[in-house]
Amino acid sequence: MEFIRGWHNLKPQHRGCVATIGNFDGVHLGHQAVIGQLAEKGQELGLPTQVILFEPQPQEFFQPQAAIPRLTRLREKLQALRRYSVDRVLCLRFDAGFAALEPEQFIQRLLVDGLQVRYLVVGDDFRFGRQRRGDFAMLAAAGRKHGFQVVNMHTVTIDDERVSSTRIRAALAGGDLVLAEKLLGRPYRLCGRVAHGDKLGRTLGFPTANIHLHRKVTPIKGIFAVEVFGLKTEPIAGAANIGTRPTVGGTRTLLEVHLLDFSDDIYGAYVHVNFLRKFRDEKRFDSLDELRHWIEKDVVDVRAFFQDYHPARGKNSGRDKNANENSGANTNVPLSPQGRGRG
Repeated sequence: MEFIRGWHNLKPQHRGCVATIGNFDGVHLGHQAVIGQLAEKGQELGLPTQVILFEPQPQEFFQPQAAIPRLTRLREKLQALRRYSVDRVLCLRFDAGFAALEPEQFIQRLLVDGLQVRYLVVGDDFRFGRQRRGDFAMLAAAGRKHGFQVVNMHTVTIDDERVSSTRIRAALAGGDLVLAEKLLGRPYRLCGRVAHGDKLGRTLGFPTANIHLHRKVTPIKGIFAVEVFGLKTEPIAGAANIGTRPTVGGTRTLLEVHLLDFSDDIYGAYVHVNFLRKFRDEKRFDSLDELRHWIEKDVVDVRAFFQDYHPARGKNSGRDKNANENSGANTNVPLSPQGRGRG
């Protein structure tokens, strides 16, 4: 998959494609259906598939303080799009200049001159250009003028409701990881690199892998059973806490994973963490002894969960043979038995 950052990096060889435009947050079953729709047309026309994204996402630009938690950061999004065999991704910087583009300029500069799109898939509620004046009808009219076809995205429903990023965020916020997995087509996951922590977990007798998320907010918080990919050929089971650690006065959201029966050196490893079941919300305890007691209970509960856990092994399960490759995991990190990387 080719990644193109900014339309100033578009080359003559990028002209001629089938394309779609959107945030693709989560790359869920609805997005996957669009990609399949695009791939089918691309094969028919002999053209590559092109996904067009914006960074930051438009809402994050216009309302940075009220922006909703992302399901996927850009890197995670690209990993998922690669998994579903997208040929090219064009990432456009959404800034004041871009927001001021007239919709006619957007069509001419990007779709006609830049990409020479032959087939475009967008939602019928898609808006673009200055003051969101551009809409599906304008795109369809431009397509008739310039010779490209504009079609509506296929709607995917589960349990008689539309699959959407909003619905997935609601499922995660409510601790319904089973529904989130159904909507995503795979377990919800977060990715990051293992870094040094303050070693509090080690002090309490439960060393943790501290994973940098590079996020201000996350759509998921609490105590979870997880699987960690990128350390061994098979995933490693673990008990995870994602939150601010209120017992010790923390304020920044952290992901900490206590890996079960694993003590290798993992500093610097890039991993992805699949969230399988939520056990409880994060709490503030009156003492470290009380915190230790609850961690002990959480680990017992997580071990019991994995005794009965029988994962699917299909393409989207996150456990297939290409899982490490698709996570962007670095599997060449030197390992040793001292447990370094688990603070």
